Amino acid sequence: MSSKVIGIIAEYNPFHNGHLYHLEKVKAMFPNSPIILVLGGNFTQRGDVSILDKWTKAELALKAGIDLIVELPFPFSCASADIFASGAVSILNYLGVTDLVFGSESNDIEGIKKLVETELYNPDFNSLVKVYLRMGYNYPTALSKALEDITGTSFTLPNDILGISYVKTIYSHNYKIVPHTIKRTNDYHSKDINAVSSISSATSIREALINKNLDTIKNSVPLFTYEKLTSSFLPKLDDYFLLLKYKIISCNDLTKYNLVDSGLATKLKKEIITSYSFDELINRIKSKNLTYSRLSRTLIYILCDYTKELAIDFKKVKYIRLLGFNDRGKSYLNKIKKDLEIPIISKFTREKDKMLEYEYQIIKIYSLVFRKDKSKELIENEFKMKPIREEDYE
Repeated sequence: MSSKVIGIIAEYNPFHNGHLYHLEKVKAMFPNSPIILVLGGNFTQRGDVSILDKWTKAELALKAGIDLIVELPFPFSCASADIFASGAVSILNYLGVTDLVFGSESNDIEGIKKLVETELYNPDFNSLVKVYLRMGYNYPTALSKALEDITGTSFTLPNDILGISYVKTIYSHNYKIVPHTIKRTNDYHSKDINAVSSISSATSIREALINKNLDTIKNSVPLFTYEKLTSSFLPKLDDYFLLLKYKIISCNDLTKYNLVDSGLATKLKKEIITSYSFDELINRIKSKNLTYSRLSRTLIYILCDYTKELAIDFKKVKYIRLLGFNDRGKSYLNKIKKDLEIPIISKFTREKDKMLEYEYQIIKIYSLVFRKDKSKELIENEFKMKPIREEDYE
C-alpha cells in the first residue's frame, strides 16, 4: 500500500460522470493509494435537500471505486464554505490523509494558496473586509473584494471558493495535508444538460429529474446511478415547504435559530403567509447582504430545529461515522484505528454523542416526505445499518 492517503470531499447529489472523471484523475495521480471520501449527508452545503439518501450515495461511491466513506455531520454539511471545510478537512486529518484533491474552476492551486496567505497573514485584509461589509456587501463578496484589492486576483466560482476554505483550514490548523486541484470541466450552475459532452452539472441533472426528462440524463451519469435515480422517490426542497411554513407561523421566537436575527425574523413572519415555495420565499426576503444560499440554509435550520445554542455546541467534529468501505479501506482503517483521537462509529448504538443524536433527528425530518415504507426504512437504517461493504451489492 502506498504511503500516500488521499482525501476527497463531496456531496454526490447525485454521483455523475464529472465525479467519475475526478475520481479517475485522482487514481492516476496517486496509484495504489487508499482514497477516503468525506460525504455530505441528506442536506447540502448550498441549502438544498439530497435527492438520494446518504446510504445510497455511499453505495454508489463504493461502486465508483472509493475505498472508505465517512459522513460529514449536518452542522458542517449544511453550512458556509468555511464551516463545511473545517468539518470535512478535520475528519480527513484525523484519518491520516496526506493529500487532498478537489475540483476547481481555475485549477490554480498556487493562486488559491496566495489568497489564503493574504487572508490569514496580511494585516490590511480584515480592515478591508469591514469596509465592504459597511458598504452593504454580503460576507463572501466582502472577502472576495478585499482579496482582489490586495492581490489583484479574483476567485468567485463555487468550487474555487470551497477550495480556498479547504486550504485555509489546512493552513490555520497546520495540518500535514497537501492540497491539489483538478480542473472542473463544466459550469456548476448550468441548468441545461450538456448535449455534446458526457459531463453535465449536478444542477442540470436534478433539473432534468424534476421535469421528468429521464432520457436526457442517461449520458451524464454512470449506469449504477441511473438505476437508482429511476427507481427511487427523489425528494425536492419544496416537498418540505409546508412543514417549514408551519414552523415559521407557529414559532414565537425565530431568532433562536442559527443565522436568524430580528430583522430576518420579521421579514419571514410577514412573507411566509403568501409564499408557496422555497424559491418564492427566499426571493422575497433576499437582500444585498444575504445570499440565496445563506437564506436557503437558514430555512433548513428552521425546518430542522437547528438553534444558535446547537451551533455553539457543534463547533468541532467529535466522532467519525463510517458509511462504507472495500477491502483496501478496511485494511487501512484497521491499520490506523488504534491511534485515532476521536471514536469511530460503525453502529449508532455504540456511542452516545449529542451531535450523533441530532443526526438521528435530521434523518427523521428528511424521511417525512417519503412513503411510509421508505420513511420507516430510512429511520431504522440510522440504528440498524452497519457500514456498507463492497461485497454487499456484488
